[in-house]
Amino acid sequence: MLMGRGREARIHYLAGTFRLLSAGDFVHCAVTQAEIPLDELRYWSVDRQEAYGDAAASLAAERLAAERRAASGR
Repeated sequence: MLMGRGREARIHYLAGTFRLLSAGDFVHCAVTQAEIPLDELRYWSVDRQEAYGDAAASLAAERLAAERRAASGR
């Protein structure tokens, strides 16, 4: 039997946890666009409200944000 693809969840990311705004099975990684099942979601940014698939993606996003802040003079 073929299974249909799940729905993307909408999430509000908090420090140490997150709140589900609309039901779904996964979110997308902000860096790689890979689907992250909610039960595997471990990395996110509260400030940017983004999810990351792994530590490497989280670090890449942090570096990019730091570069953008430096370029804008903040």
